[in-house]
Amino acid sequence: MGIKDLDEILSMGASSPYNPWSKNMFISEIRNPFSRCFIIKMKENSKDHIIGFICFRNIVDESELLNIYVHPQYRHLGIGKKLMQFYIGFCNQKKIKTFYLEVNSLNQTAFHFYQLFSYQSFAMRKKFYQGKFDAFLMVKKT
Repeated sequence: MGIKDLDEILSMGASSPYNPWSKNMFISEIRNPFSRCFIIKMKENSKDHIIGFICFRNIVDESELLNIYVHPQYRHLGIGKKLMQFYIGFCNQKKIKTFYLEVNSLNQTAFHFYQLFSYQSFAMRKKFYQGKFDAFLMVKKT
């Protein structure tokens, strides 16, 4: 992911009810030496379109999944699964042992999706999202 991709990413994520990131949040992660942000594209009408992205941060042998998103038009096609498999494979090459994430407690679809990748809930942050919604903290150990 590059800064040139952000307009397309921001318009894609604007439909998300789960606290979409601002342009400055993406720029901060793109510039962070510990963070990695990747996009996935699909070719339509001989033009590439971004259909999803993933951002994460690795420090020593731990990783935190910061954001993953698939355009609503391309959901239920295995794109999210591909992004997660890429993420876990990338981190395995870097000898990551522990994976963390937080997910809005209202987003049960995402919660169950992460469980498919062996994440387990271990705590809750009250009113974490927008000062209103709780977040489940999840962990996966290898």
